[in-house]
Amino acid sequence: MTANTQFIDNEHINWSLLEMLVRQTIPGIPSDPIKVMKFSEGYSNHTYLLSFGTWESVLRRPPFGEIPAKAHDIKREYTILSRLHGVYPVAPKTFIYSDDPAIMGRHFYLMEKKPGVVVNEVLPESYGPSEVVGPAISRSIINSLIELQQVDYKKAGLMDIGKPEGYLERQIHSWINRYSISKTDEIAGVGDLEAWLIRNIPTTLETTIVHNDFKLNNLVLDPHDPNLVNGVLDWELATIGDPMCDIGTVLTYWGEAGDLDIGISVVTNQPGFLSRREMAELYAQLSGRDLSQINYYVAFGYYKLAVILQQLYYRWKKGASNDCRYQNLNTSITNLFEMANLARTNHIL
Repeated sequence: MTANTQFIDNEHINWSLLEMLVRQTIPGIPSDPIKVMKFSEGYSNHTYLLSFGTWESVLRRPPFGEIPAKAHDIKREYTILSRLHGVYPVAPKTFIYSDDPAIMGRHFYLMEKKPGVVVNEVLPESYGPSEVVGPAISRSIINSLIELQQVDYKKAGLMDIGKPEGYLERQIHSWINRYSISKTDEIAGVGDLEAWLIRNIPTTLETTIVHNDFKLNNLVLDPHDPNLVNGVLDWELATIGDPMCDIGTVLTYWGEAGDLDIGISVVTNQPGFLSRREMAELYAQLSGRDLSQINYYVAFGYYKLAVILQQLYYRWKKGASNDCRYQNLNTSITNLFEMANLARTNHIL
C-alpha cells in the first residue's frame, strides 16, 4: 500500500467531506484524525484503507477517467454485500454508501476491513516454504468457494441480482460482444475460439451465487494459519448463475510453472501448490459436481480475462488512459487467447 499524509488522489476525493460523513453516520468513531492509505491498484476499482485511531474501514470507488458503460457498479456491489454478509460472514460487512458528487464525483461505499493477508506475488514469511503451505492454501480457496455455492441465495434475498435462466449463453455472447467493441489487433485463433464457445455452451445443471472473480488474491487469509479464510473480496461481478463458472475462474488464475505470461501476478507456480488438475479433482470430490465440461469453463475463463485486458489496452491505445501498465498488454492478451485454445483442446488440465 502507499500512504500520503496530504491524502493521495485529493484531486478526485474531498477527504474532509468524507470524514464528516463517516463521523455523522457511524457511531463511536475515535476522535483521532483520519489517515488514508491506498492499496496497490489492480485493473479494477480503486481501494483505500481509512483509519481513525484503531478503527479501520475500506473504501471502494470506480477508477478515474472514462469507464465502460455499466462497469464498476459500486451500488450493486454494496447491495450484494449488505445482504450476503449475514449468511456468508467472510463477505465484508458494509457501513456507508454514497453518491454525493461533492465528495468524489462518483459513487462509493465503505466496508469493514477483514484482518489477514492477501497472497499476491509473495508468500508471508510466517507461512514458511511453499512446499509446506501450498497444499493448505490450495484447499482453502476450494473450501471457500464451495461454502459460497452452498448459500441459499433465495433466503439471503439475492434473487434479484441475476437472471439464472439463460445465464451462460448471455455471458458468452456478452463477452464476445465486448471484445468486438474493444478490438484493436487481429489475433490468430480468436474467431475459431469464439465459434467453439458459442457452439458448445454446456447445459446449466443448477444455479448458485456466482462471484465471477473468485481467485486467490481476492481472499484474505489468516496471517498465521492459511487454512483459515477471513474474507472474500471484490463482489462487483457477483450474480446468480452456473457455479461451474467460478471453478473455471479459479483454474484460470491458478498459474503453473511454464505457463505463458498472461499479465497477472502468480504465486501458485511454486512447489507445493496443487496443480490445476488436482484443484479440479479436489473441487469435484468435495462438491460432488460433474466436471466433464470443465475444459469449456476454463477456456471461457481465459477468454474473459483476455477481454478484460483488451478493454484496458483499448483505452490506452486510443489515449483515454495514460497508465503505462497498459501499453504492453497486447502480449498478455495474445497469450490468454492461446491458453483458451489450449484449454478447449484439453491441454491445460
